[in-house]
Amino acid sequence: MLSCNYYKPDTILSFSTLLRFPQSIAFLAGAIAVLAFAPFALSPLAILSLALIFRLWQSATPKQAFKQGWLFGLGFMGFGVSWLHISIDQFGGVGLPLAMIITLLFVAIIALFFGLAGWLGTRLCHKNETLQLLTVFPATWALMEWVRGWFLTGFPWLSMGYSQLDTPLQGIAPILGVFGVSWVTALLAALIVWSVQSYLIQPKTRLKPVLGISSIMMICAISGLLDKHHWTQPAGNPIKATLIQGNIPQELKWSPDQFSPTMRLYTDLTRANWESDLIIWPETAIPAFYHRVKENLLNPLEAEAQSRNTDLLVGIAVKSTEDQRYFNAMVSLGKSQDIYKKRHLVPFGEFLPLKWLLHPLIDFLRIPMSDFSAGDYNKTVLNLAGYPAGISICYEDAFGEEIIQALPAAAFLVNASNDAWFGDSLAPHQHLEMARMRALETGRYLLRATNTGISAIIDAKGAILARSSAFKRDALTRKITPMQGMTPYAKIGNGGIITALLMLLTIALFTAYTTKKEG
Repeated sequence: MLSCNYYKPDTILSFSTLLRFPQSIAFLAGAIAVLAFAPFALSPLAILSLALIFRLWQSATPKQAFKQGWLFGLGFMGFGVSWLHISIDQFGGVGLPLAMIITLLFVAIIALFFGLAGWLGTRLCHKNETLQLLTVFPATWALMEWVRGWFLTGFPWLSMGYSQLDTPLQGIAPILGVFGVSWVTALLAALIVWSVQSYLIQPKTRLKPVLGISSIMMICAISGLLDKHHWTQPAGNPIKATLIQGNIPQELKWSPDQFSPTMRLYTDLTRANWESDLIIWPETAIPAFYHRVKENLLNPLEAEAQSRNTDLLVGIAVKSTEDQRYFNAMVSLGKSQDIYKKRHLVPFGEFLPLKWLLHPLIDFLRIPMSDFSAGDYNKTVLNLAGYPAGISICYEDAFGEEIIQALPAAAFLVNASNDAWFGDSLAPHQHLEMARMRALETGRYLLRATNTGISAIIDAKGAILARSSAFKRDALTRKITPMQGMTPYAKIGNGGIITALLMLLTIALFTAYTTKKEG
């Protein structure tokens, strides 16, 4: 790695508070970034928080930048995903103190990615501070988000791009995906820092500040124009869809005494909506194995759906009679019969990594249904209401590159979830935000059916057409339009933005090498 001389001018954007208390500011910057995401949706705070951490990194060594980035991540993830302790405490049965410790340990590990972004950004430093700020910092930030999205099965929660839904920057999503929006968000933050610095250095020379502000306005304008473009087109007549939200408390869901009332609730809400072309139940809405309820529950429901010319999609666990493996699945009943088995499982929640070593941990935490198997990686589509639909279950819709595997075949998307694990917290709002991004990236309507909320019907531009209230029973009905065609992101996936970012970093490395050689 190249060594470099760190440029620390005392006159540039001193902000004495920033430089006197960099660790506190880094933590606070991460904490306020959470407010940029749902349900708060204060989008400008994402740019402000990035501007603060970038300014700190300008005056830091790689070691200092790593610590500041880690503290940013500690504040960001500490407040942003604190809801993890709810499921660990209430459903793992370990008690609140230990649940908080486990959550903090997880947050501390995830925060390392933010530290690595700072370390890498400052290691790629060179004497041209403008190139460092406008090229290296935004690129390393977005790259670390991408790495966080796949390393050790991935945790892409709270990527900065999600915070820019309902802003002009969302026009970037159908082209470069959420990580592309994150990069542009970081670039705007860098441009703000650069503009203010330029003004403070030479207040009488307005060229650089004007150039910086003009660049910001141009990026927003271009993004806004892109947002008005329709990348996909209708593929047929609208279909009427109903999402059933049973609102069964998680602590009661698997109780044997609750099974009959639960099934009566779901079947009653379904029978009241047989006029719909498609009815969807949430993830594991049926708290039993498929083979145990097929004859007495599913076969009669299937016959009834067929007589009404309706497709019914239900969430249920499926056990293989051959090898005793079981799957988190969605089963289609009615005009077509098929099964989608969840492919991307949640570590520790649905499967145990290093099972031979960590099995005592699951026994201790008492996590139910924690030994699922992954389904066929190439099975992504079910035929529903006369159209192919891309199916995902819960956490799978956090991975844009997995969702686009259903395209171009899928005319719309379905996500069945159960966020009851996380109670009345930020999690359901953040999860819905990610589902909106998947609709925007693919140019497809998305039907999101959940147990306790938030169920939603989302259009091809990522806008919510209808949504249920959390913790209430509901049957959400709306017509959606099947779509065809491919967005640029659906064609190239994350490869486009990652290639572009690596090229930018290559330019930075070459410039640093050339500068060092000339020096």
